Amino acid sequence: MEPTNSPGKVDVSKGFMSWIDERFPATETFEYHMSKYYAPKNFNFWYYFGVLAIVMLVNQLVTGIWLTMSYTPSGEEAFASVEYIMRDVEYGWLIRYLHSTGASFFFIVVYLHMYRALLYGSYRGPRELLWLIGMAIFIAMMAEGFFGYLLPWGNMSYWGAQVIVSLAGAIPVVGPDLMEWVRGDFLMSGVTLNRFFALHVVALPLVLVILVFVHLVALHHVGSNNPDGIEIKKNKGPDGIPLDGIPFHPYYTVHDIHAMVLFFIVFLAAVFFAPEMGGYFIEKPNFIPADPLATPDLIVPVWYYTPFYSMLRASTFPLFGMTAKFWGLVVMAGAIIIPAALPWLDRSPVKSIRYKGMWSKSMLGIFVVSFFILGYLGTKGPTEARTAVAQICTVLYFAYFVLMPWYTRIEKTKPEPERVTF
Repeated sequence: MEPTNSPGKVDVSKGFMSWIDERFPATETFEYHMSKYYAPKNFNFWYYFGVLAIVMLVNQLVTGIWLTMSYTPSGEEAFASVEYIMRDVEYGWLIRYLHSTGASFFFIVVYLHMYRALLYGSYRGPRELLWLIGMAIFIAMMAEGFFGYLLPWGNMSYWGAQVIVSLAGAIPVVGPDLMEWVRGDFLMSGVTLNRFFALHVVALPLVLVILVFVHLVALHHVGSNNPDGIEIKKNKGPDGIPLDGIPFHPYYTVHDIHAMVLFFIVFLAAVFFAPEMGGYFIEKPNFIPADPLATPDLIVPVWYYTPFYSMLRASTFPLFGMTAKFWGLVVMAGAIIIPAALPWLDRSPVKSIRYKGMWSKSMLGIFVVSFFILGYLGTKGPTEARTAVAQICTVLYFAYFVLMPWYTRIEKTKPEPERVTF
């Protein structure tokens, strides 16, 4: 048999790729971002969540496209069209639950992805811009989730959106006009639903895809961080390859497939057996059509907003001539934005929590516990005791950031190793 590489035989695949590469840098791009992108050898469990976030973004985009084929964005027909999807469209119930449950799982993996950045100092130089792009993705996700929250046109969706949009009215001078402009009407109506639909389906997905692309380009330009927080580019062999790096493909692509399989077991278990998650993923009032005359007993947003909603409600006193509602809006917005300042707040000589002192470890632990407590309180009705606890936890949340320049400078740290550890 004549060998493939003999003069008389042409390798069709290589010829085709050569034709492509002459016109588009396919092989060069694959090598730069995959096969010749050297990632640290010591990635651990926490490094799964970046790729899982991309998987969930794809899930939301694909299922969202299919849902729009049967959804009607009008005040009269929105709720009925969701019911039509659930009952009459073939596998419509599955697509709807993949999307609604996927939203919660998207936030779960993104929150864990951000927590890993806090653990190992992934926001520190030279990754400041990478962190800022990531924060922009998070804010776009928050907006995307909010606009999508109204679309089922259930009673909780209606009143939850009404409460959040009404916050714009607390802004001095321009507040009432801004609130009317956002709604497009004097009250929440089909006009509001239609514009939220456009933002949720067209504008923000486009923004998210662009930001994720830029995030990945920035990541592969500066290189991935690792649990030790040291730069593998500082230790290179004679061939210019980092001594502590391995090609992302095939090593981490195969590594990530294992994580995806386990993740989908958990995700699909939720989709098939607990898509409402006891009212945390889909609230019970959302199975009732929107009714401007019937307020739910307790108006709360979906769980991934509740820590910030709890901070909003914790502001109960006016100050400097401004209403408590205005300061609640300021606190809530500040809580979402302040992590963007982390690269300039952290003054520690080391990046990773492994080598930081007890101050950083304690403050991070307090921050996480406070965030969970605020999330829980946001799902409950306000009482004096709950409001007091929310106020304390809000102070502790901001203390993690505000006091960081002080405690990261005074604490005793361990020396970083020269090479990555396992």
